[in-house]
Amino acid sequence: ITAPSPRRSTWFLLQSLEDLDTSLRKLNSRLFVVRGQPADVFPRLFKEWGVTRLTFEYDSEPFGKERDAAIMKMAKEAGVEVVTENSHTLYDLDRIIELNGQKPPLTYKRFQAIISRMELPKKPVGSVTSQQMESCRAEIQENHDETYGVPSLEELGFPTEGLGPAVWQGGETEALARLDKHLERKAWVANYERPRMSANSLLASPTGLSPYLRFGCLSCRLFYYRLWDLYKKVKRNSTPPLSLFGQLLWREFFYTAATNNPRFDRMEGNPICIQIPWDRNPEALAKWAEGKTGFPWIDAIMTQLRQEGWIHHLARHAVACFLTRGDLWVSWESGVRVFDELLLDADFSVNAGSWMWLSCSAFFQQFFHCYCPVGFGRRTDPSGDYISSKKKLTDTTELSPFKEPKGGQCGGPRPLPSGPASPKRKLEAAEEPPGEELSKRARVAELPTPELPSKDA
Repeated sequence: ITAPSPRRSTWFLLQSLEDLDTSLRKLNSRLFVVRGQPADVFPRLFKEWGVTRLTFEYDSEPFGKERDAAIMKMAKEAGVEVVTENSHTLYDLDRIIELNGQKPPLTYKRFQAIISRMELPKKPVGSVTSQQMESCRAEIQENHDETYGVPSLEELGFPTEGLGPAVWQGGETEALARLDKHLERKAWVANYERPRMSANSLLASPTGLSPYLRFGCLSCRLFYYRLWDLYKKVKRNSTPPLSLFGQLLWREFFYTAATNNPRFDRMEGNPICIQIPWDRNPEALAKWAEGKTGFPWIDAIMTQLRQEGWIHHLARHAVACFLTRGDLWVSWESGVRVFDELLLDADFSVNAGSWMWLSCSAFFQQFFHCYCPVGFGRRTDPSGDYISSKKKLTDTTELSPFKEPKGGQCGGPRPLPSGPASPKRKLEAAEEPPGEELSKRARVAELPTPELPSKDA
């Protein structure tokens, strides 16, 4: 990439803000987008607007906590009341930690045991009405778009020439439409089981919801209770199993693990992370990130990620394993950064938590349980249709899209392209976090599935 290009997530966010502004217009109001650093903006607005109360969503992630603490300090100094609401997660994360002896549960089984002792998540509040807006109406100036309008990609300095259409349209309107489609499959909801993987599963789904949860376009509590109500309707008021909400709960699990750990996306200084002597291999990392490894299955996945900002959660498992313990032996921290740049739904907690899991750095230690970059792709997409649709193949690979690059062998021990040392020898040099109950055996049987349950997801 020789020129700066907009992140898909930036584009998605701007679309979401435009959709919110459209919804507010229907209530005879507008969205005010204020530009600048919080330390400069808030003191000025407190005075200009005569602010007496500041309300915002609680951010459980370490960076958000630090930012919000500074804002609350400014508000207090200005005599402004601060009200925070917690609705981006199903549960109060601090309460989960309290019930687990003042530390986050680090196995999914333990996490489930804790939340089973808690009250059900609070139900979402209703939509804002015109009557409610009457009491907090702001004056809309003629130059509102110039002063407080949603900026365009061009205004933010991103070139848009050659930018294809968005596969995922941002905003609450789209999120709610997708949710309705998602819940139309009553038989699937009533008889929920993990969807089987197929080539069609790899394509972007019209019922996928994960980016909308990440950006707050869809309330996790609304989704939770829509699932709950539909299940009870189909199953005649029987209590839904936890498995119905599994992917929402995995999200919650990683949020809980990250909330008090500012080093959650780092290996060094991270109290739950095994210290593994990863290789420094910028060339291998770049080829992986750009979809140029020579493994068509891996390259097709990374190409889709760059083009669309989304890949199926099992495709994420495959490329994460390939980058880290499976083939290239590059640190999971590098994978976190690439996904943070390219993925629409890559929030801090789920992104870093999934990478630690898949690299066997935390949560899961079945180190030699790997995804073969040839065999797994062949089983999932035996005809090679997915690979052909996402990656322009060379003359050699067109004849056999699953032919392994020279020097590797699937089904048994694999030589790492990054060097001669074996994974076993490197693993023996790894250091477990002091005082942690980590072991070389699996702590949890399940693989992480932060994507939402959808046969098309």
